[in-house]
Amino acid sequence: MNQFKSILFFTLIALGIINTSKAQLALQTFRGNVVDKVSQQSIPGATIVILNTSPVLASVANTEGQFKIPNVPIGKYSVQISFLGYKPVTLQNITINAGKELVLNINMEEDITALSAVEVVAKVEKNKAQNSMSTVSTRTFSVEETQKFAAAVNDPARMATSFAGVVSAAGDGNNLISIRGNSPSGLLWRMEGVEIPNPNHFSSVGASGGGISILSAQLLSNSDFSTGAFAAEYGNALSGVFDLKLRKGNNERREYTFQAGFLGIDASTEGYFKKGYQGSYLINYRYSTLGLIGKLGVNIGDAKTIFQDVSFNVSLPTRRIGNFTLFGFGGLSQQSFDGKRDSMKWKEDNGTQYNFNFIANTGAIGITHTKLFANQSYLKTAIVYSGTQNNFDLAKLNLDYVARIQDRERFLQAKTTLSSVYTQKINARSSFRTGFIFNLLNYNLNKKNNRDTNVLVERINTNGNTEQVQAFFQWNYKLRDKWTTNIGLHYNQLFLNSSKSLEPRASLKYDLTEKQNFTFGYGLHSQIQPIGIYFTRSADADGNSRLINSKLEFSKAHHLVFGYDLNLNAFSHIKTEVYYQYLFDIPISQKVNSTFSILNTQDGFTSEPFVNNGLGKNYGLELTYERFMHKNLYYLLSASLYDSKYQAQDGKWYNTLYNANYATTFTMGKEWTLSEKRKSRVIGFNIKSVLIGGSRYTPIDLEASIKNGEARYNQAETFTQKNPDYYRLDLRLSSKRNYKKITTTLAIDIQNVTNRKNVGGQYFDPIALKIKYFYQAPLIPILSYKLEF
Repeated sequence: MNQFKSILFFTLIALGIINTSKAQLALQTFRGNVVDKVSQQSIPGATIVILNTSPVLASVANTEGQFKIPNVPIGKYSVQISFLGYKPVTLQNITINAGKELVLNINMEEDITALSAVEVVAKVEKNKAQNSMSTVSTRTFSVEETQKFAAAVNDPARMATSFAGVVSAAGDGNNLISIRGNSPSGLLWRMEGVEIPNPNHFSSVGASGGGISILSAQLLSNSDFSTGAFAAEYGNALSGVFDLKLRKGNNERREYTFQAGFLGIDASTEGYFKKGYQGSYLINYRYSTLGLIGKLGVNIGDAKTIFQDVSFNVSLPTRRIGNFTLFGFGGLSQQSFDGKRDSMKWKEDNGTQYNFNFIANTGAIGITHTKLFANQSYLKTAIVYSGTQNNFDLAKLNLDYVARIQDRERFLQAKTTLSSVYTQKINARSSFRTGFIFNLLNYNLNKKNNRDTNVLVERINTNGNTEQVQAFFQWNYKLRDKWTTNIGLHYNQLFLNSSKSLEPRASLKYDLTEKQNFTFGYGLHSQIQPIGIYFTRSADADGNSRLINSKLEFSKAHHLVFGYDLNLNAFSHIKTEVYYQYLFDIPISQKVNSTFSILNTQDGFTSEPFVNNGLGKNYGLELTYERFMHKNLYYLLSASLYDSKYQAQDGKWYNTLYNANYATTFTMGKEWTLSEKRKSRVIGFNIKSVLIGGSRYTPIDLEASIKNGEARYNQAETFTQKNPDYYRLDLRLSSKRNYKKITTTLAIDIQNVTNRKNVGGQYFDPIALKIKYFYQAPLIPILSYKLEF
């Protein structure tokens, strides 16, 4: 440990020297593309002006919609983009750093108002979705937010917990999120328009989150996050959608980023293939800091934790046959622990009697082709291969310190996806999008466990493949200036057992005035079950093994949302949404007195006989008061009141595991420019305060647990108890420095600044014969240093 402290000490000194070096006056290039938001056609002649500059810095887009403004002094700016027949766009707080050129893809929306009758005024609409077909319960999140929000550590899921209706479902050590009281497994991850596996390290099978995000903020562009009543193009999800977009690398200059921190050391590179060609590459690689320190012989904690990941996006445009991209990500993660060969320590901590080894690997690689047509339309086709591997071994040490296997899991899942989406802009008022998604699902699943004997009992043992197909159509039509409608259908089918679902979707937006609007959305949504559940086996009366869940249908839900949004001024707004979700065809246990429902799971393949008789309902009120960055200050206050219930096999209604009832979050940040002339140093201060109702739990029956030697629960009181309220205060301090061609950022994120002991839950200790509590993470400082050049 002394060796580690010495390394950390000298590193801090070195960073301090670097960060206090004399800065030089820095200039940078701002460039990009201007395209129609719906058709993605370039808009030649669009005017781009950096406001409040003298002399005025401006450019006009060329025949390919490209613009360039060189020699822009570093700092924050507002940029206005205008073109006859289109609504002007204003981008506020655009940050220009010395280390990298700023390259933006700007979308403009055609104006349906007669230009001779009405003067159009540019508006800032940062709360508007990137997807023009998404009207309700959807917002854009930016890369800048994932980097600035306290304790977000460049993770979209952790950043999203600042939004109304989104809470952490697994505490401090995981980024699993529950949306509007739903299970985290109801979340859909998409990248470049295609469903991808859960992009997180240390993710258990069937989960939607994990310990650390695989995705690098270096690759992400502004993306959408939906929490209900999704547009028709989104399927196979019940709770929410992360629709991730990737940034293209710089196609005129080679640039690099190096970052070192508590989580890992990563490096990225981007640039052009050859001068004059518009193609580019962007690659990021990271290796865990704990893994590197372990290789030096310094162990931190009892468990060994190692991970590494790579992500990339390669753009390959052609003149005639369209644009190709090659993208992907991959993550390897492992955590292992060797039990203590001291039976006295087992009495202090029962967990030290076990060996475990956990492996979670995931990845995806794909190629897309986009072809623009002269009739204001385009076709985007993608082929993606993705997969996950989850291995888990748990062994218990006996008094002779011989390990006996109790659990062994080997889950391998792979998916080949073919999707094609056609978007047609008919005119300024009307457009539609239609497409299909075909998935070939391959699986090799094996699960054995043993609790009472020395023989491992096989629970799941199957391999093979099946197909899933989805198709959709959605139409966007602006009835008048103030009315916008989206109407669509989504179709979902699993060939394994011929489950089908035809799902209507609709939304309506009414602009009461220029500052306020009402929205309404409805959608029927469905989701397949985790693939392992379909292959759970059980012995029949004759002792023959048989599949017990192979006929399960989709889980389904009706979503209703009503919203109101008031723009207080150009940089702040108040938004409220009321929602109701009715869930049906939910798998629940076939056992008469069981209270088990799949709505309370967050991962895994449960070895339980199910039937689609379960119900659920979620309803609530959400309020958001948000100020986007203005005069170097932003804040976001969100509050949610909600109720989440489910009906079990016994016909009774219970609280779901995720029914915390209320949640409030306050996120704020302030920046100070210390050298106004050169704008060379920017100090950042960010905080995040979270207060959530205590997590639900079913009380342990102590007498029954002692009798059986393991935890037994009082099913009559399922999820009636709540832990104390969860409160956490996070802090981020940063210092960004611009040199002539380099930008450095030194930051520290402190999670749980007050070191509050939030209760994580309770468990039965079979050695002490007591009920004990475990707690969430204490104060954790996360230091990082980033260099861009």
